[in-house]
Amino acid sequence: MSSGSQTSELGRLLIVIGGAVLIIGIAVVLIGRAGWPWRPPGDILLRGRGWSVWIPITSSIILSLLLTLILNIWRRH
Repeated sequence: MSSGSQTSELGRLLIVIGGAVLIIGIAVVLIGRAGWPWRPPGDILLRGRGWSVWIPITSSIILSLLLTLILNIWRRH
């Protein structure tokens, strides 16, 4: 491989990563404004006087599985 094709591949990868970050950022902003519509069982919500903490255990596992599936499919093509 010549260095020109490696640079081209790197450029394409950076564009894809940038697009993914943009889409994720837009989704986070929209979800933040609308409120998270669903909390799966297993996520922990602790509330006290004037504070709350949400520990998204199940949501993290689901997100990890989805990203693993997407990246494995993308990697095979």
